[in-house]
Amino acid sequence: MEKYIVQIKDLLFEYSPKVITALAILIVGLFIINLIIKAVKRILHKRGIDITLQKFIGNLLGWALKILLIITVIAKLGIETTSFAAIIGAAGLAVGLALQGSLANFAGGALIMIFKPFKIGDLIEAQGEIGVVKEIEIFTTKLTGLSNREIIIPNGALSNGNIINFSSEGTRRVDLTFGVSYDADIKQTKDVLMNVLTAHPKVLKDPIPTVNVSELADSSVNFAVRPWCKTEDYWTVYFDVTENTKIALDKAGIEIPYPHAVEIQKEG
Repeated sequence: MEKYIVQIKDLLFEYSPKVITALAILIVGLFIINLIIKAVKRILHKRGIDITLQKFIGNLLGWALKILLIITVIAKLGIETTSFAAIIGAAGLAVGLALQGSLANFAGGALIMIFKPFKIGDLIEAQGEIGVVKEIEIFTTKLTGLSNREIIIPNGALSNGNIINFSSEGTRRVDLTFGVSYDADIKQTKDVLMNVLTAHPKVLKDPIPTVNVSELADSSVNFAVRPWCKTEDYWTVYFDVTENTKIALDKAGIEIPYPHAVEIQKEG
């Protein structure tokens, strides 16, 4: 029994300084890493770097420094770092094979940060979804859908697919189609429709709105109505113009045709 107690004392005497030193390095290292990350974020903020890119770089730098710190602590404990590095390499390969999708998402996030096809606050359509960009993270991008749904899209698929950015140009064209009776006067109808557009305060004067005959359909003459507006006013203009057009056409006595059902009876 005394023999084991002596061995334990010898081990404590031998390794205690190393453990204490390693803990001190770990604590001080984490403190310094936090200071470095905060300093880098301040520099990026002063240079006007996008807030999303600031977070991305901060997270990436934090993980890299923490890995280096852990290796330093392990080396201070007397563990061979060459063997440890080999173990990390093998584990990294296994994890990499298991998480190929996550690595693709990480690479996609990096590509989005570099090429900036959109930014936070933009209205985009991608992967069959439409929404306002809420946050761009390392692996995913979060959108707020038109009905206030949170939409999460993996960055890998997002960076490799088609992206429509409705906000990048600052303005949008509202595409509407209205049909009127064949008995209606074309010039009068165009004047009524144009008056609806020019009277709306959110319809832009430049580019000018247009009204044109687009189709001679089976039961109606269809007019393509194309007002322009700021991106954030799109749905207001869409719904207002639709409602105001119906009111204006009724007031002018211009009929809007509707489908008719024809019943055919055979005489027995």
